[in-house]
Amino acid sequence: MTARLVVEEAIRTAAAVIARSRHVAALVGAGLSAESGIPTFRGEDGVWTKFGEPTFDGWELFNHDPKAWWEASLENAAQYSDFARSLDAAMPNAGHYALAEMEQHGHLAHVITQNIDDLHRRAGSRHITEIHGNRYLVRCMTCGGRDRLSTISLARIPPLCHECGGYLKNDTVMFGEPIPEDALRECYRQAAIADLFLVIGTSAVVYPAADFPIMAKRHGAALIEINLDDTALTDIADVVIRAKAGDALPAIVEQLHGRGL
Repeated sequence: MTARLVVEEAIRTAAAVIARSRHVAALVGAGLSAESGIPTFRGEDGVWTKFGEPTFDGWELFNHDPKAWWEASLENAAQYSDFARSLDAAMPNAGHYALAEMEQHGHLAHVITQNIDDLHRRAGSRHITEIHGNRYLVRCMTCGGRDRLSTISLARIPPLCHECGGYLKNDTVMFGEPIPEDALRECYRQAAIADLFLVIGTSAVVYPAADFPIMAKRHGAALIEINLDDTALTDIADVVIRAKAGDALPAIVEQLHGRGL
């Protein structure tokens, strides 16, 4: 059987599993964003490969002196200008739109994304947990409230929450920073109640995100992996689709529509 036929058969099988599932959750990684032209952090052309990894003391600095952290962040922004421009120029791809369509038709309950690019929301998905934050938001360190970065005045550094007066920080989770409690709680909830977990474009090596499909599997959920390469989850996946998410997900949606579901 050719590789193309193997992929087509896996897509048909995946659609059938999705169609009979009650609660489907998805874990999405950088592979989906890469299809929109956003560089990954690691790898030959990764942002961190070119410019070095961010300092590991950022979270410590913010807690010690939020003003100094904001000043350093604004000063260092130019270093990552190419990455920032790629984020700003990126558009949702066919995979993002397929996930949004699956949600709209009741085939997908929730997306857990490791990406900070806001593309799921822009594609129309509504039930999203951004476990590593969102580059276009700020988060209050006191009340946990979020707002669009574009609406926040930086005339005063550090900016303050208009609800409680707490310090604001970019919503993106830094090295050493705990995952926000509301995001982590929702991820654990999804892992507990899902009867099917889609694992899309992630190498499954970054924790705690990589744990959620494993937890779901332990609770009896099936796993469908969509990735071009083998990952740490391949051996426990029930269906493996070796294709780009931007190709596989629309094909799954087409299969679901063909079933009249």
